[in-house]
Amino acid sequence: MSDHDPAPDAAARRWTLVSAVLGSSMAFMDGTVVNVALPAIQRGFDASGADAQWIIESYALFLAALLLVGGVLGDRFGRRRVFLVGVVVFTASSAACAAAQGIGQLIAARALQGIGAALLVPGSLALLGANFPEAGRGRAIGTWSAFSGITAAIGPVVGGFLVDHFSWRWAFLLNVPIGVVLVLACLAKVPESRGAAGPGGLDLAGAALATLGLAGIVFALIEAPTRAGHEGAVVAAGLLGIAALAAFLAWEARARDPMLPLALFRNRDFAGANLLTLLLYAALGGGLYFVPLNLIQVQGWGATAAGAALLPFVAIMFALSRAAGTLADRVGTKWALVAGPAIAAAGFGLFARPGMAGDYWTSFFPAVCVLGLGMTITITPLTTTVMNAHGQALAGTASGVNNAVSRAAGLLAIAALGALLARVFDARLHAALADPRLPRGLADALWQQRHKLAAIAPPAGAASDVARQVHVLVGNAFVAGFRVAMLASAVLALASSLSAAWLISARPPAAQAKGIAP
Repeated sequence: MSDHDPAPDAAARRWTLVSAVLGSSMAFMDGTVVNVALPAIQRGFDASGADAQWIIESYALFLAALLLVGGVLGDRFGRRRVFLVGVVVFTASSAACAAAQGIGQLIAARALQGIGAALLVPGSLALLGANFPEAGRGRAIGTWSAFSGITAAIGPVVGGFLVDHFSWRWAFLLNVPIGVVLVLACLAKVPESRGAAGPGGLDLAGAALATLGLAGIVFALIEAPTRAGHEGAVVAAGLLGIAALAAFLAWEARARDPMLPLALFRNRDFAGANLLTLLLYAALGGGLYFVPLNLIQVQGWGATAAGAALLPFVAIMFALSRAAGTLADRVGTKWALVAGPAIAAAGFGLFARPGMAGDYWTSFFPAVCVLGLGMTITITPLTTTVMNAHGQALAGTASGVNNAVSRAAGLLAIAALGALLARVFDARLHAALADPRLPRGLADALWQQRHKLAAIAPPAGAASDVARQVHVLVGNAFVAGFRVAMLASAVLALASSLSAAWLISARPPAAQAKGIAP
């Protein structure tokens, strides 16, 4: 079926919606489940903090770099076909993650998961756009969005329960039966569709340069704290990454079919919305990566409780998103995009308050709520600004670019804030271990494990009082780094607010609703 063929019948549309929801939910849930499983994975493989970062970053790297290519592949070769390939790759790599016998195998399987996600995530929305008429498309996308949000919320709780009561491997195996059902449903019930336009070129050179650039910078940031004496390799990787990203931008400026059309950024609102996205989602993705590690490894929570800690964030977004959209319609998106990130910055600032053994309701709960409120005020007007910047004809392309920017922001921020946290952690731990009252053998044993961060364990057979002392020393060092990372996230969020005030136009709400260019 091409975009000019008659619309599929009601049954086909229902199965298309179910398939899109299952596919995106599988990817979204996996992204949130893995964070609460990280401490158990790190403990199981005796892995370093850098290894834990790579488990997240290997997935995020290929998802961010290939997301735009995935959408183009669907238009050219068939949306259902490419979506199915993504589901199969994602499901098979999930099984490989569960079966991994070493940290290297797990990181490689996570990279493959990212490739699968880059095909199925844009494909889920493309299937809805192709199979639903314009009159019913908004409702279908709303249903898709609601279920995706619900699964992203319950994912960490379900994953935490599996980690606490079974094994971290079940957090990945959860995807396998969903993937099998999804493949069967798509093959039997979902019609094929392709883009109406003639086949365009695939920007493989752009995808390769983007992947190489992001990989080089992320490698340099993650590995710098762990490669004392081998700084040359780290610097070379960083320079290679910067050069590759510069070459990527130069290539995209002259490519016949660029994956990132730079001409879109000539629109001031679009440029401002994407700068805001880059800064705010760097704060969000980078800052929240460390919260489960703090709750589980420092505060001593179980994975289930840590997974539930951010539920108020989701509840606030669910309850207030419609009201936030109405408010933005009345006051204009600019002022919502100034206020929302500023409130989010205050939320990150509140995350920097708790120390060790703090009560959830007086320490983390206020931070979660304030951050949730700030993001709720921001998301709807941000989406509106992106979609209206270039009108309906380019809304899909604009949305895809913005999605890729948000993914790349989180990818880079986890690496950068991780390096910052590791530097503060090392300094605080070194100072604590210099205490002359601490046995030198114990101090040396702990220092040798410093790359594990909060996962540092006391020597085997250590007395209970020594184990408690180690937990306090390590916990205080991690909390010091965590606070700096949260304050850095607050600065990023505040900068995103200032970028909205500087770049985004203050058009009347009526003009915004019609997508009138400034």
